[in-house]
Amino acid sequence: MRTFAYTTAQGEPRIGVIYDQRHLDFTRIWQIFKEIRNSPRTPDYHFLQLMIEMENFSQALITQVIQEVQDLRGLDDLVIQKEITYDVPIQRPTKILCMARNYRKHAEEFDHDVPTRPIFFGKLPSSLLPHEGDIRLPRDIGRVDHEVELAVVIGKTASRISESDAMDVVAAYTIANDISARALQKEAAANGEPWTLCKGMDTFLPIGPYLIPADAVADPHNLDIELSVSDETKQRSNTKNMIFPIPEMISYMSRHITLAPGDIICTGTPEGVGPIKPGDLVQAAIEGMGVLRNRVVGE
Repeated sequence: MRTFAYTTAQGEPRIGVIYDQRHLDFTRIWQIFKEIRNSPRTPDYHFLQLMIEMENFSQALITQVIQEVQDLRGLDDLVIQKEITYDVPIQRPTKILCMARNYRKHAEEFDHDVPTRPIFFGKLPSSLLPHEGDIRLPRDIGRVDHEVELAVVIGKTASRISESDAMDVVAAYTIANDISARALQKEAAANGEPWTLCKGMDTFLPIGPYLIPADAVADPHNLDIELSVSDETKQRSNTKNMIFPIPEMISYMSRHITLAPGDIICTGTPEGVGPIKPGDLVQAAIEGMGVLRNRVVGE
């Protein structure tokens, strides 16, 4: 099950879903479903994050809704006919938390110690970039790197949650690319400064193209993950190689920071990170989640 956010030619936000190999307008399907159930007080869904906040985002529910509408009147007129303009699947996270050095070989390639506890930092919501959007590199910024990551989207408020219960607050997964101004990062580290600028610039977190319901992913800890730059593979690994699994990340973070529906956790990148430059085509892929594709441009 793959869902996605997109905008119409008139700029209206919509939810799409790939069902039976067709790209369907789920926003309209949900409106018809409401009419069938005679539930006018139920809100319309133009944003995936709203579905998550209302705890209505799951493969089981989405499938049920589509099938009920299909049984009544068919779906042919609900197929998206025009070229899809993707939006970020989560538009307004209260926070984006990212794991550092969560793959052993990535830590080793930068001569860093392998961490004994989760290490994380924040990126800014304004850094989000949709599938097929342009990664913009400011002038004279120095080296900028790609970092493919599995992203977790939180579905319920979580504070001081146990590892055994942590997966219950996961709503969805998607692909993220933690673009990093590496030269600025090294300079900041040397001066004891935070990473906010080198990690949080506009367009420095491509994400998508799809949002995958948690109940559609059998094992998020066994997914092939890779990234290519202009058709040359640079990163290739599997999420089983993460040092700290998702329940441990969520439990540790929630001891100190309350997680809210729509919050994004980037789970770390494997080895092979490297520079990108204007003209490059960066493609990040995770098994079963499609390909996140972005062109690099200069300012």
